[in-house]
Amino acid sequence: MCEYCGCQSLASIDELTREHDEVVRLISHLRPAHESGDVARTAEIAREIATVLAPHTQVEEHGLFPAMAADFPEQIAALEAEHRRVESVLAEAADGTTPSDPAWPHRLMEVMAMLRNHILKEQDGVFPAALANLGTEEWEAVEKVRAEAGSALPPPAA
Repeated sequence: MCEYCGCQSLASIDELTREHDEVVRLISHLRPAHESGDVARTAEIAREIATVLAPHTQVEEHGLFPAMAADFPEQIAALEAEHRRVESVLAEAADGTTPSDPAWPHRLMEVMAMLRNHILKEQDGVFPAALANLGTEEWEAVEKVRAEAGSALPPPAA
């Protein structure tokens, strides 16, 4: 993922990037489960992805995106719409249930492919743009949202 612009030197972006990396790692476990027809395992991985994405999305939508929406309204709106699509499909496996709809695993795989592209848009577009455009007050607002949202990941190794 993105390492060329220096945006990961900011704690907020570094944590969002770590979450992206974990989601991509989890997505890589979906294909074998899907190809073997293991819907229960597929749903379990979907719940793990949802757990990582919950605080991640909160930080983006209540911290980072509002600070960027005036300059990039169409791009931010499109990213938020993609968040809703991902959340909708992941929600079908919430609460420990295995979706009974036989089309759900296919919808999940489609939305995960879209999510991988979404992650690239954020890593290669949003994060560097945020580094270039946001001021101290805006980064403090992002950090405040992160403090409230927490993270599903353990702290980074020192």
